[in-house]
Amino acid sequence: MNPAEIKTKLESEFPGIPIQIVGEGLLLGPEDLVRVARFLKESGEFKMNYLSSITAVDYLEHLESVYHLYSVDQRTGPVVLRVRVPRDNPRIPSLVHLFRSAEFQEREAYDMMGIRYEGHPDLRRIFMWEGFEGYPLRKDYLPENEDVLEWDDVEWLERHGVTVPAEYKQYAQDLKAAGKEARAERPKPGAEAV
Repeated sequence: MNPAEIKTKLESEFPGIPIQIVGEGLLLGPEDLVRVARFLKESGEFKMNYLSSITAVDYLEHLESVYHLYSVDQRTGPVVLRVRVPRDNPRIPSLVHLFRSAEFQEREAYDMMGIRYEGHPDLRRIFMWEGFEGYPLRKDYLPENEDVLEWDDVEWLERHGVTVPAEYKQYAQDLKAAGKEARAERPKPGAEAV
């Protein structure tokens, strides 16, 4: 079944739910995710009983969680569900109560991208340590302890609407002007002189 056919069936089951076809997936609001996923899992027609992956994508203007559902019984799939959330308050209901496989995958997306899966039984970091600040796979993440920001990176980030803190911008400009050999000699932004 293609995305258009699945969309038609979902719209007849859930009148009024806004569903868009985006790529090969169906874009839903976070408020509709649980009931659509439950229907796809429990419906005799779909039987999507296996959640193979949850990924998170940073589109700069928003974050997105992408779900791939399969029917093991019918050997069909994937049905791809996509949920967009604002990057300043990324909250999506957890699917752990429907799919046990969501447990670690939601934790990974939280740890790397900062998406909070509400209702998750143990939403804590899985790769980074507790106390780690930020979400390292977001496009606006600037590591405090690594010297990786180049001037080209600053220009790219600004072209894509990300505000780069002035001290990082100056740091990258100074490195470009002085050359890469100055890297080891110049203290990183926020580092105290010893």
